[in-house]
Amino acid sequence: MFEIVIPPAFVMLIGAFLVAVSRPGLRPVIALAAPLVTLYAIWQIPDGIQLTATFLGYEVQVVEGSPVRRLFATVFALMGFGGVLFAFRQAKWYELAAAMAYASGAIGVSFAGDLIVMFLFWELMALFSVVVVWCGGTFGSKRAGIRYIIMHLLGGIILKVGIEGIMIHTGSVEIRALTLDNFDTWLVFIGILVNAAAPPISAWLADAYPESSPTGSVFLSAFTTKTAVLALMLLFPGQPLLIGIGLWMIFYGIIYALLENDIRRILSYSIINQVGFMVVAVGIGTEMALNGAAAHAFAHIFYKALLFMSAGAVIYQTGKHKCSELGGLFRTMPLTTICGTIGALAISAFPLTSGFISKSLTVSAAAEMHMTWVWYLMVAASAGVFLHAGIKFPWYVFFQKDSGLRPKDPPWNMQAAMVLFSIVCIGLGVFPQLLYGLLPYPVEYEPYTAEHVVTQTQLLLFAGLAFFVMLPLMKRTLTVSLDLDWFWRVGWVRLFRAFEGLMNGLREGAGGFVQGLLRRFSDGLMRHHGAQGVLARAWPVGSMLLWVALLLAVFMIFRYFPGVGPS
Repeated sequence: MFEIVIPPAFVMLIGAFLVAVSRPGLRPVIALAAPLVTLYAIWQIPDGIQLTATFLGYEVQVVEGSPVRRLFATVFALMGFGGVLFAFRQAKWYELAAAMAYASGAIGVSFAGDLIVMFLFWELMALFSVVVVWCGGTFGSKRAGIRYIIMHLLGGIILKVGIEGIMIHTGSVEIRALTLDNFDTWLVFIGILVNAAAPPISAWLADAYPESSPTGSVFLSAFTTKTAVLALMLLFPGQPLLIGIGLWMIFYGIIYALLENDIRRILSYSIINQVGFMVVAVGIGTEMALNGAAAHAFAHIFYKALLFMSAGAVIYQTGKHKCSELGGLFRTMPLTTICGTIGALAISAFPLTSGFISKSLTVSAAAEMHMTWVWYLMVAASAGVFLHAGIKFPWYVFFQKDSGLRPKDPPWNMQAAMVLFSIVCIGLGVFPQLLYGLLPYPVEYEPYTAEHVVTQTQLLLFAGLAFFVMLPLMKRTLTVSLDLDWFWRVGWVRLFRAFEGLMNGLREGAGGFVQGLLRRFSDGLMRHHGAQGVLARAWPVGSMLLWVALLLAVFMIFRYFPGVGPS
């Protein structure tokens, strides 16, 4: 008896195709069913290599099962279902199809058994994620999508060259732990960090995600950066450099989120901040730390999607996306307010939420390894997370001074998705073993100790007090915060305009020079051939006969005396 293994990514990809070609009435059914069928297929994959194929003369491993791979694939499938539930009545069919294909790429990376398969699904994600950005349908989304795809094509090329180097020098494309001891592995490392939104090119995320549609940003928040975390876990566990990179991401995200006015840009910078915690955990590299990275990625996808759902609901109902334009919405959008607040508490690691039971694994792993300064910085960063995402986002959107807007809660499908993800955020916080049981290593950790609960509560209360004390200093402006993206959003434009001005100047100078030459040539022609020119004068008949006779004599000499003249 033969067992047929169907790659779960193909199930989701087929669903995306059917959504694109089916009748409008069937699309919601297919779109909602495909992630659930994919989830079933995910849990039919046992550990080890399950499916191989031949690609360009290489035998590739299309499906490889392991606990951490199933964990990430599971959360990607659940995210696909929640995102479709939130979007299916509002999003265009091509946005739904692109988002599902995007999710299939993430699931494909999760089960990729070698670097070639990983790269193919990696590029599938890049292709369809830019379509999701473009589905924002604005001039800004088109420009942001172009910048996004350029950045990810660059990262993909770097990754591809690194993989080719490993193939040439080792003869293997196996996914295994690598060390940064040669140029090939450095390229793979850099290519993955591009997708993780690591410095110095973190800005692509906050540039592109807020320009998508209110529904598209929910999908974008989930897949690209978390597949990068999984790739780092599989390829570079315990790499010390990742600790420094992750800490940079943590504080970069906090600072820029505190400066930001656009509600989805706040949440986008918050993604970078939260991925920073996961990157630090991968850099620590112990079993507890890797459990923390996986658990935090799982929890983060739900509470970050919930925050983007609440932000998208507000934008969908009001058309506003600036903190300075919003406020007082709790009066008429109570469900959105409650769900958005639950997401804000979860990202802040408030007790009885999913963020509390996931982030504490990483922080405790640093303490276990006696990394004192890493522990201090992550604890301090937890307060910063509460400042920008736990308080700032819900305060300015729902509770600050009345903006005069009176929108209702969004349509029922959006509400259902927010309620579902809110239940997940609280359920995982109350019953942590539901998540701990899925982690790649056995978990011998109790998050709800008196010391941990009291310390975290005190930290959050102090951060909340600091926020309201500094509230007069946090007045939002209409500016856009830039970092190294200044070079391609401002610097490149200025350079192009300077080059254009130089070319115009050269063209005008060259044109003047050529015009002068033509004018002098024309004057010379007129001087000799014009109406008053030498060759246009009336010559006497006698003079003309003399010239004709002279020319005839010269001709006769050359004709009949060959020795005369040139031979």
